[in-house]
Amino acid sequence: MAEERVQRRLSAILAADVTGYSRLMGASEERTLAQLKAHRRNLVEPKISEHRGRIVNTTGDGMLVEFASVVDALRCAIEIQRGMVERNTEVPSAERIEFRVGINVGDIIIDGSDIYGDGVNVAARLEGLADPGGICVSSRVQEDTRGKLDIAFEDRGEQQLKNIAWPVRVYRVDLGGEAATARPVQPLPDKPSIAVLPFVNLSGDPEQEYFADGITEDIITDLSKISALTVLSRNTTFTFKGRAVEIGQIVQRLKVGYVVEGSVRKASGRVRITAQLIDASKDSHVWGERYDRDFNDIFALQDEIAQTIVAALKVRLLPAEKKAIENRSTRNPEAYEMYLQGWHHFKHHNANNLQMAIRFGQRALEIDPRYARAWALIARCQGALRLRGQLQESGIAAVENALSLDPSLAEAHVAKGFVLSHLGRYDEAVAEYAEALRLDPDSSEARFDFGLTCKEFGDYQAAMEHFECASRLNEEDYLVWSNLSQIYQALGREDEGRHAARRSLACIEKEVALHPDNALAMVWGIGNLIHLGDNERAKDWISRTFIIEPDDAFTHYNLACDFALMNELDRSLELLESCAHKISASVVVNYLKHDSDLAPLRNHPRYQALIAREEARLAAAQAKQEVS
Repeated sequence: MAEERVQRRLSAILAADVTGYSRLMGASEERTLAQLKAHRRNLVEPKISEHRGRIVNTTGDGMLVEFASVVDALRCAIEIQRGMVERNTEVPSAERIEFRVGINVGDIIIDGSDIYGDGVNVAARLEGLADPGGICVSSRVQEDTRGKLDIAFEDRGEQQLKNIAWPVRVYRVDLGGEAATARPVQPLPDKPSIAVLPFVNLSGDPEQEYFADGITEDIITDLSKISALTVLSRNTTFTFKGRAVEIGQIVQRLKVGYVVEGSVRKASGRVRITAQLIDASKDSHVWGERYDRDFNDIFALQDEIAQTIVAALKVRLLPAEKKAIENRSTRNPEAYEMYLQGWHHFKHHNANNLQMAIRFGQRALEIDPRYARAWALIARCQGALRLRGQLQESGIAAVENALSLDPSLAEAHVAKGFVLSHLGRYDEAVAEYAEALRLDPDSSEARFDFGLTCKEFGDYQAAMEHFECASRLNEEDYLVWSNLSQIYQALGREDEGRHAARRSLACIEKEVALHPDNALAMVWGIGNLIHLGDNERAKDWISRTFIIEPDDAFTHYNLACDFALMNELDRSLELLESCAHKISASVVVNYLKHDSDLAPLRNHPRYQALIAREEARLAAAQAKQEVS
């Protein structure tokens, strides 16, 4: 008998599902089903028919669609997602149906009306990587549609997709920033709105990157002090760092009227800054200048740039605002440069970098003892090292120095909140975070640290709200997404937890590629891999992390959490018993009592004994403190 030949063809495959479907059904089955049917009947199915697609199957909240043309497939997905934004405008956020879409082009196997093969499997995995309201595509889709549709693509790098033997390069479709959050498009504000893009480092020395970033951040800070302007936060605009993106695409995504871009070159005691202001509505230059100055003139130069932009926009600069711009916490350029280097190290989070940040901060204070920002930086680093059991100093003295010099310094209030929370002074910490947000409502650092404090004290609902705000302010921060994943899972919101874990893992993979020795990124990546069901890869990362950080108590605590998640309880307990006493007692007691990752250990006698020992250690420390 002749063997039947397998039928194959090349097709574009669209896979879609509903974000948080289980949560929506749990809240109201009837409402969710009625909404989903209405969306399919009135938007999804007509769009698929319009673009010549064929619905292969539907399963609950999922859908698989085949297209002969990849352009048709992507155009259909875009119109559906944009249509959903309009349909969700008046719907409460907790009740919105938001689709995730993945598109791939590949060879498929035909079996009657059904289709199979890696071409289909990749599309399904891409759908899982998409944001709520978003679209992820493979490199083949990006290549075949590039220039044919009025959209931009964000390169998410190569991803190892579950049950796919080879890495797949993933691209996120930029829908203008609105579809992913299902918010109606807002008109531009009445006052001028500005995005300051990261200035390019032209010094020929990658180690000078900190200086270009610092100049950019300070220009953003200066312009933010002007009430007549709306200025996007540093965390928003720095998502474009190192990316070649056209101004028109940036404007479409950020919805701003003006863009500032420029470059920095620092060498031989001089600094050259070029800057230009672009009117987004006309795609024309409003102002541009090149400054070539002695490095000692850096503060006057920053003042001049900010005030020239204000003059070019023809807005009023109030006397108090001019004074605020000129208040830089120090007027010594050498101290400023030391601070920028310290801040650069602080952002890498690991213990060695925190120690380096303290040394740079101390050098800045040797030059200018009244430098409030340097005191705040030292306080934050001391608090983080004490948390890891590597320093006795809490940071409270340094942060009090910062606030005595400048009570209006938001970052000092953030640092004080962080320090107080790890001294067990929860109510005082909350008050400091609230004051920081009053002074700087767009501070992602304040939101993140506030969320951490709420999480550590078991207030998951408040933690979720702060982490969600932080994720909107800084969408590329793996720590935000990792913590948000934990919180969602603790609250039983499994789909959202997996989505946040995927977002975090994508950011972590980029970070580890750049900095393979970043143990903090590795341990959070391990937790995400476990949440996503990839225990084998998680175990490989655990082995690597032990090599990178063989002695760090904080790293070992996090690895203990990972073993608990994998139900390897004995290994988890061994690590906890070996590292807990090295971490601040007030911190570790809160962690042991409230960390949701350790839930599998809650009723274990060894775990309960460990908590009792750490509570006794905390009581002894508090008694000693009262005596002294």
